[in-house]
Amino acid sequence: MIQQGGAFLNTDIAVVGGGASGLCAAIEAKKFCPAADVSIIEKLPKCGKKIIATGNGKCNLSNVNLSSEKYHGSVNAMNIINNAPDCYEFFTKNLGILCVEGSEGRQGGLYPSSNSSSTVLNALRLKIQELGINEICGFDVNSFRQIKNGFALYSLNDQICCRKLIIAAGGYAGTSFGTDGSVLRILKDMGYKISRISPAVAPLRVSQNQLKGLKGVRAKGSISAVHKGRILRTEKGEIQFNENNISGVCVFNLAYLFRDYENLVLRADIMPHMTENELADYLFCIRRIRRNYPLEEFLTGLFVKNMSVYIVKNVLGKSPESKISSLSDNDIKILSYRIKELEFNVTGCSSWQNAQATYGGIHADCINSKLESVLHKGLYFCGEILDTVGDCGGYNLQFAWSSGITAGRNCGISLKGDYYDKNK
Repeated sequence: MIQQGGAFLNTDIAVVGGGASGLCAAIEAKKFCPAADVSIIEKLPKCGKKIIATGNGKCNLSNVNLSSEKYHGSVNAMNIINNAPDCYEFFTKNLGILCVEGSEGRQGGLYPSSNSSSTVLNALRLKIQELGINEICGFDVNSFRQIKNGFALYSLNDQICCRKLIIAAGGYAGTSFGTDGSVLRILKDMGYKISRISPAVAPLRVSQNQLKGLKGVRAKGSISAVHKGRILRTEKGEIQFNENNISGVCVFNLAYLFRDYENLVLRADIMPHMTENELADYLFCIRRIRRNYPLEEFLTGLFVKNMSVYIVKNVLGKSPESKISSLSDNDIKILSYRIKELEFNVTGCSSWQNAQATYGGIHADCINSKLESVLHKGLYFCGEILDTVGDCGGYNLQFAWSSGITAGRNCGISLKGDYYDKNK
């Protein structure tokens, strides 16, 4: 049992990390082995801080459009999701949370009907209290090792021993939520294969010179990640131009590609509802009716002023004060082409503080179908620490729930089997 206030603590199952996957893992472990003493080990003063921030505080629980194309990494996320209980049923029947399809601009996103992430966290806490699961907060794991009949976890001053261990410590994204990658570094030192780490679901950085004049501009369109002329992926949505990066959900869904491709280019089509020829015809018409106005007014009615001036200056290299009548037919054709293919050279991904997820982590070679380690029997993994990342729109939380349920369930069943073998 846990002896609060002591330096040496014992528990049957320790879950390192009190985030989405860790809370689900603890609940499932206790459900499948009711006799077990289950403890959640969290480095922050309270569990679930990152859950509160998800979905802009509305908690995008999942998405009705789940598919393998939405996940990236060595771990097969859809296999885990398909073999875990349905997310909708888990929340409605087990936690009493009514899920509805949201209208946040992300097709198919599932949200709590309250539209509040605190509802989800409170429901999880109620279940944890009901099951008698311990929460040990303020315990920062700086090392752990396998011992006889289990594992020993160490913080600066304290030690916890457990028979089974579930690691749900997250990755590097969102450092203010306690996920700084420290546990991944420990695991690497223990011999685990860690896929290359990179921020994901994040803005992509572009040089300030390429974005000069566009800060604060938003444009609906499509945007592609291009490498050596080959389009890797295209997303549609609102493109947001900032001082030194480009963001928006459509860009977030391309960010993971930066890890594997050098010299990545973002190609934006900010007039997606027109073909290049249709746009050219329209611009010829505008040249005729506005011929005596300055060039800065040429694209008025199509784009906001900042974007209009940016295109004239950067595509044609002309002064915005020049007359529209100075545009040649070839200028119009160039404008039509470039408006459909505005290109920006990616210089990097945004910082971990601005990233919503981690691309990379514990490689699939290190786990079995039960999410148990192949190196240390009795050790399980779930959540963002595994090498898989989903698109923006509830996909990462869905994997957190499903992997947490899977790891917790298998851990509980394994411990229950140990009890049975011991008492035969």
